[in-house]
Amino acid sequence: MLDASRAGATMQTGLTDFSLFDAIAGRRARRFGLGMEIPSGPLAHRSEAEPLGLSERERSILVAAGTGVTGWSFGVPFGPDRPDEHAHYTQRFTGRTAPTAAGIGTPVLFATDDSGTYLTNTRDLLPDHAGGGTGSRDDAQDAMVELVRAHTVQLSGRRLDLPAAPPHMLEPNLWMANAPGSTVFLPVADASQQVLGFMAMALANGNVLVDDVAGRPAGDPAPFVRSGLLDEGKRIPLTVLQQMAYEANVAELAFMGHNIVLTLQAMGLGGLYFNGLNRWSVLGAFQDQGIDGLGFRFVRDPRWTLPNPVGLDGHFEGLCPPYVSDMREAVDIFVERKFGPGGAYDPGTPGAWADAEAVKRGVTPYSEEFVDCLAGVAQYVHDTYGRFPNTFTTMVLTGYVQAVHLDTGFYDAHYRPGAYLPTHAHHMERWHGDGAGD
Repeated sequence: MLDASRAGATMQTGLTDFSLFDAIAGRRARRFGLGMEIPSGPLAHRSEAEPLGLSERERSILVAAGTGVTGWSFGVPFGPDRPDEHAHYTQRFTGRTAPTAAGIGTPVLFATDDSGTYLTNTRDLLPDHAGGGTGSRDDAQDAMVELVRAHTVQLSGRRLDLPAAPPHMLEPNLWMANAPGSTVFLPVADASQQVLGFMAMALANGNVLVDDVAGRPAGDPAPFVRSGLLDEGKRIPLTVLQQMAYEANVAELAFMGHNIVLTLQAMGLGGLYFNGLNRWSVLGAFQDQGIDGLGFRFVRDPRWTLPNPVGLDGHFEGLCPPYVSDMREAVDIFVERKFGPGGAYDPGTPGAWADAEAVKRGVTPYSEEFVDCLAGVAQYVHDTYGRFPNTFTTMVLTGYVQAVHLDTGFYDAHYRPGAYLPTHAHHMERWHGDGAGD
């Protein structure tokens, strides 16, 4: 539980009373924060204030908006391949503030500001409530914030190492991106799990996966066609399946970012959703040039133009080599997370249903033949192309949210009245005044 001063601060800000429609209608990219400068042009302006970073509480609320745990998800309830069982497609039944395709739920959230760089990972948490409890909205917000605090680790004591220069940033962002006083949120998804989840769904419904680039089946489907596991008449191109997985990852990351952006309006913070940072630079592809980024591990291959980010050692590792010996081991881990102790379909773990144990107990684990089939396709992809997946990066980072304390003087000087919301006008007194609890 939060102490009385912190809980009182929540009430004072009025955050939970802010209208969703007002947040949607009032959403704008408000880039100019305290301490910033536009050096020339018709909107040339130099802030009279020093940069002011978000408080830890402000940052934690935004993290909770992006990746907070809200109870149990309902999962995919039905699949035609097992008409008498609950569908087996879901990988995680943890309900979070942003949706994920088939409950595969791979994204995590990084944040960086002048105090350091942080990682929040809530994807494998088992909620201790069913959602929609009887407490107040402020209590629910406080609980979400405390949970993300408990599952946030500080990766470094400094801001993201990213030069304000091409090719690391697009030119229109050089004056403001990752600037002093700003907080940048970076949602990242693990495509190795996403693609394995989509492959499992396709194979379970009898589809033969085809390498349409090479013009041949992915792996050796013949034994599985003979056994009846696969239907030779049903085929899915690998590029199509992987494109679907990529689109799912991108959508999930955008949902996380948009949740944060809407919350900026309610809190009265400036900022925007943007994608003008080089993802390879951000993740750490230029470490050999002294630019650390987030410090991810990369795999390089002379066949590729760009290296492939596969994970952050010890914190966020893909289900692919070098973190596993081969894709069979990756598939075994994937299956264990689904059906093993503490996994999605473990009857000993709760869920959203009235009788969760009965629902989960009725789901048949994958057969050894099915695991062999899935592992064979995954290993084919890695052996053939040196990476998994093979059509896009293993770790997906497509957009960012930057939050700042808005310099309302800039907007008063250069824009018509109404350029910012009442929450922006009163932010400092509500969030940083006497009794605000920062």
